[in-house]
Amino acid sequence: MSNIAPETTLKPRPKAGILDIEAYVGGKSKVKGVADPIKLSSNENVLGSSPLAIAAFEQCAHKLQLYPDGKAAAVREAVAAKYGLEPERLIFGCGSDEIFSILAQTYCESGDNVVQGQYGFFAYRIAGRAAQAEVRSAAMPRLRFDVDEALALVDDRTRIVFLDNPGNPTGGWLGASAIERLHRSLPANCVLVLDGAYVEFVDDPAYSDGIDLARGADNIVVTRTFSKIHGLAALRVGWAYAPAEMIGAMERIRPPFNVNLPAQFAAVAALGDEDFQQRSKALVWRWRPWLTQQIGGLGLEVLPSQGNFVLVGFPSEGERTARAAENFLAGRGILVRGLTNYGLPDHLRITIGLEEHNRAVVDALAAFLAG
Repeated sequence: MSNIAPETTLKPRPKAGILDIEAYVGGKSKVKGVADPIKLSSNENVLGSSPLAIAAFEQCAHKLQLYPDGKAAAVREAVAAKYGLEPERLIFGCGSDEIFSILAQTYCESGDNVVQGQYGFFAYRIAGRAAQAEVRSAAMPRLRFDVDEALALVDDRTRIVFLDNPGNPTGGWLGASAIERLHRSLPANCVLVLDGAYVEFVDDPAYSDGIDLARGADNIVVTRTFSKIHGLAALRVGWAYAPAEMIGAMERIRPPFNVNLPAQFAAVAALGDEDFQQRSKALVWRWRPWLTQQIGGLGLEVLPSQGNFVLVGFPSEGERTARAAENFLAGRGILVRGLTNYGLPDHLRITIGLEEHNRAVVDALAAFLAG
């Protein structure tokens, strides 16, 4: 007689911990009754994409039957040349999110742990838990990553420390000396991930992207994305710079052909479009301080930011809460990001938009606060 349970009771079950993972929820993209809302909820590039990248994408229309280069050789060469990096120390992913997942799957197992900031980018905790590692969240006083708080959670089973710098959704950042101290204090077998998704929007001279530090380190991974400054969020292209030995290990489980052909063509073209990159930076550098000053002048807290967004704090009680503001703005066709899932129910994240978008946000918030 068969020992297999009856078909009615036997079914696939996810491994331990998977159903405990909170799924990622992106920014809202539509609101009922508004055909074309102002979308400031996902930190997308409001200038669109590089015209050169669009043209390169269109050139792939008659090549869709082909597999892409599994090693992303053209993108590899372009990234290495632009940043002065060794090509063999690069890995490419379907967005930097996939690289976080590959890294955790490569270096974490049950009983290990990863450390992140309390309000660190949501993809870190998903990657860690999917690899059956414990995710430890370091307190972030004043909503800023704190090196000492993070180090207090590190032990001999800590395999990865994730640091988004600048941070999402807070906009906060660490200078070079703080990063060096964090790295110096970590065990040699613990990987420090420096996520630079928003690095191009930084204008603080004390900031460091960590690449120079990573050149001579055995345990630093620097990640970047084409989603923000290059406006290629739809194509999902991310890359990481790491020690060659780590890259070799991660390549063993990287899915084949994970960066599609149009994405590779567009990424190379975007990387070479300095004009589009400069215009994207200039827009943020002009309107980020303006939004900070204008919204702050309404009596709301606006945290200093080095990203292409600002984080705005609201009263936790009464009629002028963040949730009420989010709904009010949506009613005017303006979509921003509520942050309850990040543990920040009293804050909204607002992407820097075009001039008319930014003025509309300030006018709407003024009307909201005036009741």
